[in-house]
Amino acid sequence: MSNQTVRQAARRAAREVQKRVLEERTAREKRLQTLGMQVCVELAERDEAVVLRERRAGEALRQMTKGEGMPLSEAALWSGEISLREAGRLRALALDTHSSEAQVEAEEPVEVANQD
Repeated sequence: MSNQTVRQAARRAAREVQKRVLEERTAREKRLQTLGMQVCVELAERDEAVVLRERRAGEALRQMTKGEGMPLSEAALWSGEISLREAGRLRALALDTHSSEAQVEAEEPVEVANQD
């Protein structure tokens, strides 16, 4: 074999190896991208579930304090002895939900019947 033929064969072999390495890297990056996206989605769903549960707990605390006239400190004791600070935070979440729902209802356009 001539020098030129050996060089061409070596270049071809190097290109094939480089192509295979690049394909493997691309496939790995796609797998990592998919897994990273899955992590983000799972954490977002977890956070949404936590917020929902905390708002429900806050609503129960709100009912205890507003509906039953119980002081927040006593409601906290009835709720597994959570701290007063935590009870206040949870109740505030429920209040925020109520005020934002009322605001959305107030902002919705009201249909007026045609008065001909």
